[in-house]
Amino acid sequence: MARRFAPFGPRRVRRPALMLAVALLAAAGWTVVWATDGLHTWEVGTVDARFRLRGARPAQNFAVIELDDATIGELGERPPLRRSRYATAIDKLRRAGARLIVFDIQFTEPTRMREDNALIEALGRARPTVLSTTETDGHGHTAVLGGEDTQRAFGVRVGSTLLPNDSGGVIRRMDYSVDGLKGLWVVAAETLWRRPVRQFGSALIDYAGPPGTIQAYSLIDVLRDRLPAGAVAGRIVVVGAAAPSLGDVHPTPTSPNGAMNGPEVIANTISTVLRDRPLRDPSWPVAVLAIVLCAALVPLAGLRLTPLRSQALGLAFAACFVVAAQALFDHGLVLPVIAPAGALLCAAIGALAVHYALSASEQRRTHELFARFVGEPVVRELLTRQDGGLLGGVRRDGTVLFADLHGFTALAERLEPEATIEVMNRYLGEMSDAVMAQRGTLVSFLGDGVMAVFGAPLEQPDHADRALAAAREMLDIRLPRVNDWLRAQALSEPLRMGIGMSSGDVMSGHVGSARRVEYAAVGDTTNVASRLETLTRDLGAALLISDATRSRLSAPPEDLLSLGELKLRGRDGRIVVWALDRASHRIEEHTS
Repeated sequence: MARRFAPFGPRRVRRPALMLAVALLAAAGWTVVWATDGLHTWEVGTVDARFRLRGARPAQNFAVIELDDATIGELGERPPLRRSRYATAIDKLRRAGARLIVFDIQFTEPTRMREDNALIEALGRARPTVLSTTETDGHGHTAVLGGEDTQRAFGVRVGSTLLPNDSGGVIRRMDYSVDGLKGLWVVAAETLWRRPVRQFGSALIDYAGPPGTIQAYSLIDVLRDRLPAGAVAGRIVVVGAAAPSLGDVHPTPTSPNGAMNGPEVIANTISTVLRDRPLRDPSWPVAVLAIVLCAALVPLAGLRLTPLRSQALGLAFAACFVVAAQALFDHGLVLPVIAPAGALLCAAIGALAVHYALSASEQRRTHELFARFVGEPVVRELLTRQDGGLLGGVRRDGTVLFADLHGFTALAERLEPEATIEVMNRYLGEMSDAVMAQRGTLVSFLGDGVMAVFGAPLEQPDHADRALAAAREMLDIRLPRVNDWLRAQALSEPLRMGIGMSSGDVMSGHVGSARRVEYAAVGDTTNVASRLETLTRDLGAALLISDATRSRLSAPPEDLLSLGELKLRGRDGRIVVWALDRASHRIEEHTS
C-alpha cells in the first residue's frame, strides 16, 4: 500500500489563497446585500416562516371587542354607530374590570351633541382611556373629541394607528411615531406604565399567533350583557372594527391564508411594546459574523476534505444554521438568513469551481510532467486515477533499474562531438522505448546511463517481471539494434552495457523548484540497484539483480545464476545477487 507524502509544487500554495479569496468575496458581497437590504422580500419571508414555526403564544392580558357582522345585524344600524353605543360599551367594560380601554375607532369629526357628550362622559368615567386617529397636523396635534383640551379634561390620550405596509402589503413593523404623533401602542404602554417609553425607530411586531389567538368577543355581547364572567377583568381591551365589509383587515406574518382584523393587530402591537419589543434585529457585528462564518466554512473545509465531504459539511451546517436561527428567533433575536445562506451557497459553488479548476490545471500539469517519464497509456491512466498525491510523494513497492554503457567515455574521446551526441541519442532513445514498452517510468538520464522505476507512480503487482522484461529487451533487442546502426555508420566498435536491478520500498515523486521539476525515486532500493549496476563492470556481467527482485518474480527464469552473498561498495552488510547465465568467466573468478 502506498504511503503519501505532502505534494510538491505551487498547487498547494495556490489552493489556500484561492479558497480564502472565495470566502472573502462571498462574505463581502453578501454583507453588502444585507447592509443595503437587498432581497428584502425573501428575508422577511423567512421571518414569516419563523413566526409560523414558533406557533401561537398565550396573550391572556388582552381581549378584543369586535364591531362585527353580528353586531351590525342585531343592532340594525349601519356603521358608524351612534357614539352613545360606545359610551354604553365603555361603561360596561369598566364595570367588568377592564384594565385599559383602547379604541381602534376614530372619533375625529363631531356628530350630534348628545351623542358626543355621552361618549366623552363615559370616557371620563373610565379614565384613563386611549383613542386612535390617522389624522394629525404634522406636529403631533389631533382634533379627536374636538381637540387636546377636551382630551386632557377627560383623561383621554390619542395615538396614531398608521402602520407601515411591508413587502406584499404585510404588516410586520411599527413605528414609534407618525407625523409627530406617537403610535397608539406607545401611548397605551405609557398610559399603563405612567412613564415615557424609550424612543425607537422601527420595530418588529411580535405577533402572539394567527388570527384568533387573542380572545375576541362581539360588541353586541358587551351591549347585551352577554360577556362571560371575568372575560375582560384585568385585561387591556381593544375595541375596533372586525367585519370584513368594513375593510379593517390586514395580512400579517401569522396569517398567510387570510387576514387579521385591525383591533387584533393593534393588540399585538401594544403587547410588543409592553414586553419591551422582544424581537430585536441583530447588531451589525453579529450579522456580519454570521455571514462571514457561512462564507468561510466550505472553502476552509475544502483545504482538508474532499469536495464531496466539504459540500456535505456545508449542507449540514446550513441545516444547523436554520435550526439555530429559529431557536434564536424563539428567544428574541431575528438573525438574517438569506444573506448567510447566500454567502454559504456562493462560497460552496466557488470552492467547487476552484477545486475543479485546479484539478483541470493539475491534470494538464500531470500530463506535461509525466509524459516526459512514462508512455502515453500510463499518462492516461494517471489522469483517471490522479488525486494530487502522485505529484507529491508516494512510497510504493517497486523495482529500480540502472543501465549504463561500459567504456563509452573512452569511446566519446575518439569521436567528434556531433557523433558522440548522435550515438547517445540513438542509444538513450532505444533504452527509453524499452522501459516505456513495459509501462515503466523513465526517471533520468545519467550521462550515458538510464534510471527507471517500475511500480511507481502507478502500482504494478508485476513490477519485477516488467523490469526484467525491459532489461532483456535492452540487452537482446535494443543494444544489438544500436550496434547494427553503429556498424552501418562506421562510427565505432559495438557497445556493451551493464544493468543493475533491485526491488523494495521506493519513495518517488516530483522534486525541484518552481523553475525546474524532475521525477525522482530514492531510498535503499535505489542505492542497491545503482551499486549492482556498478558491480557489473567488475564482474563483466550484463545484468545483476538482487534477491529481493528475484523473490518478486512470478516465475523466476532458469537462466538466473546465483552469485551468493556479495559485498556492495559503500553499503554495510552483504546481499544475495543473481546474474544472467550469459555472464563471463570473470563472475566465476570473483565468486570462487
